[in-house]
Amino acid sequence: MGTIPRDTHTEGSATTTTHDPTKGVVTFQEEVVRSAVARKFLAGLRIVLGFTFLWPFLDKLFGLGYMTPSAKAWIHGGTPAQGFMKHAEGPFASFFNNIAGPWADWLFMAGLLGIGIALLAGAGLKIAAWTAALLLALMYLAEFPLGTTGVYTNPLIDSHWIEALGVAVLATTLAGDTWGLGKWWGRHVGNGFLR
Repeated sequence: MGTIPRDTHTEGSATTTTHDPTKGVVTFQEEVVRSAVARKFLAGLRIVLGFTFLWPFLDKLFGLGYMTPSAKAWIHGGTPAQGFMKHAEGPFASFFNNIAGPWADWLFMAGLLGIGIALLAGAGLKIAAWTAALLLALMYLAEFPLGTTGVYTNPLIDSHWIEALGVAVLATTLAGDTWGLGKWWGRHVGNGFLR
């Protein structure tokens, strides 16, 4: 397996190609994940997780009948987040009941759409990771499984944790560079928060 040279500067040479992110050089996925097969699996995971966020947005917006019947679609006056928050159970139920409102619907739907598009496009994965972590943490707390019997198979960990960690892995491994717009986006925004 080859390595990516870090410093090709030679004594007395006028040119240098040292990789230094502080000088505007963008890091790409090949430097973080050396295996081409692993990069493809990460891209596949990114696409699957992107659709995992985009699909509920579409279902709740149009009432496609999977989790949201047509009559409860957002375009027909449904409340995608308020219904969930008003029926929260567990130790955080009163918190979610008290903050439920139309603004929550807008934030929830914007979050699902933004995270889904960022993951599918492969650009803005760092913002998507932080947003997904916040959204999934709130959803986890609204359904807090500890102390609930007969509903959950694990009293602490559920799919919200897996999805949040998955998006974080995608962001830190620059998974948008494979089968996505990550390289193009990185050249425009650098390695910062927008990457």
